Amino acid sequence: MLAVAGCQLLGDGSTIGTIAPGTLRPNLAADIGAREHPHVVATYGGVYKDPGAERAVASVVGRLVEASEDPAQSYKITILNSPAINAFALPGGYLYVTRGLLALANDTSEMAAVIAHEMAHVTSNHAIQRQQRAEARELADKILSNVVQDSEKARQAIISSQLSFARFSQTQELQADAIGVKTLAKAGFDPYAAARFLESMKLYADYQTANEAKSNAPDFLSSHPSTPQRVSLAIRAARQIGAPGIGERDRDAYLARIDGMLYGDDPLEGFVRGRSFLHKALGIGFTVPKGYIMENSPEAVLASNGDGTAMRFDGADLSGYDSLRDYMNAGWINGLLPQSVRETTIGGIPGVTGAAITQGWSFRIAVLRIGKTGYRFIFASRNPTDSFGAQFHETIESFRQLTPTERARLRSLRIKVIKSKPGDTPRRLAIGMSGIEASRRLDFFSILNGLDQDKTIPAGTSIKLVTD
Repeated sequence: MLAVAGCQLLGDGSTIGTIAPGTLRPNLAADIGAREHPHVVATYGGVYKDPGAERAVASVVGRLVEASEDPAQSYKITILNSPAINAFALPGGYLYVTRGLLALANDTSEMAAVIAHEMAHVTSNHAIQRQQRAEARELADKILSNVVQDSEKARQAIISSQLSFARFSQTQELQADAIGVKTLAKAGFDPYAAARFLESMKLYADYQTANEAKSNAPDFLSSHPSTPQRVSLAIRAARQIGAPGIGERDRDAYLARIDGMLYGDDPLEGFVRGRSFLHKALGIGFTVPKGYIMENSPEAVLASNGDGTAMRFDGADLSGYDSLRDYMNAGWINGLLPQSVRETTIGGIPGVTGAAITQGWSFRIAVLRIGKTGYRFIFASRNPTDSFGAQFHETIESFRQLTPTERARLRSLRIKVIKSKPGDTPRRLAIGMSGIEASRRLDFFSILNGLDQDKTIPAGTSIKLVTD
C-alpha cells in the first residue's frame, strides 16, 4: 500500500470554467473533480513527489493559463506515481500527468503540449458533456470478473477510476488538440511539439505491444485515440501559426529537471525486469514465457501474449486455512473442477494447482505458500491451445525466493541525463542502460530520446539513460 498525499502545483481549484446558463448547478464541476480526485490518486499509485519534476511542470502552467481560453480558470495539477504514459483532466481544473509521461517527453514544449491539451478539455467542459461508461478492463481483468467470486468490488473500482473519467469522444479530442496547439503557441512554446509527442507515444505503444501482445495498462493513447489523421491535423494547426523552428523547446533545462527521476515500477510494488517480476521486500520472483508482455499494477501483476492468454499474479492471506487444498476448495473460484486439484512443490515451496471452466473461459490456477501468504497465479484463455498448460507450468516453476545477494542488488531504475560526446551513436549509448532486455535497448533508447537510431548524435546533446 502507498501513502497518499496531495500535490498542488498551482491554484486552489475554487474557480470553474465558463458554463452556459441553466445547464449546470454552481460548483458542480469542482464538486465532481474533488470527489473523483482521491480515486484517481489511489488508482495511479499515489502522488509522485520530486522537486525537479514539480518545477518542470510548474514552470509552464502559469504561461499556459494566461494564454488559455479562460485565464480565470485555476488548476490543481498532480504528478502521479505511475510508469504508465498518461495525462487526463477532471472537471473543476483537476489535471494529472504521470511520471511515465514526463520521462517520455524530451523538452519543455512537449510536456506543455500535453498540459495545454488537458486544459482545453476543462475550458471546453468536455468532462461534463460526456456520459459515464460502464466498461471493464480487457483480457487480464476477465480473470477477476469470471473466476474470483469476490471480484465485484475490485471490478467496479477499476471501471470507475481508470476508464470512465478518462474517455472523451473523438470530436472532443480533436477540439482539444486544436485549442491546445493555439494555447501552446500563444504561450511562446513550439506549436509542433503536440504532433511530435503524439508520434513518440505511438512509437512507445508499438514498442510495448511487440508480438501483437497488448498491455492492459491504462495510458494516454488508450484514453486519447491517436491516429495518423490526428497527428496530421496537429501539424496542420501548427503550420497555420508558423513554419517549423518557431517557439521555445528548452530540451536541456527540461531534462536537467527530470534527471534522477524514478523510472518504471515503484519499489514498493516490485520490479518488472524484461519478462521477470522481482519483489525486493517480499523476496520473491518469477518469469513469464517468451511473447508475454508484463504489467505491474498496485493490485496485481498482469501479463498477456498475442494468442489471447492472460495471467494474473497476486497475494492472499492463508492464515485461516490448514492446507492449500482447503484454500483452493474454499469457494473463491467459480467453475473449479474438483478432480483437477493437485498438491505440488515448486523449488521446495509447497503449492496446489487446479483448473476451472466458466463463462467460456478456461483457467489454470496455482497457489504457492510462503509462511501465511499465498501467491496466486491465474492463467485464462477463451481458446486454450496445447501451449496454454505448458506456459502455465513454465511460469509457476520459475517462482522462487530471491537470495540475499539478489535482493541487495535489486535497485530502482532512474532517469540519468548525460551530454553526448563526439562520435556518440544511439547504439553505443544504449548499451549502458539497465533494466531493459539487451535485444530491445536500441529501440527503447531511440524512442525515449526521440532520435534516429542510425544517425550520429550531435556532441553536447542532452540524452536520457535508464540506469539503476
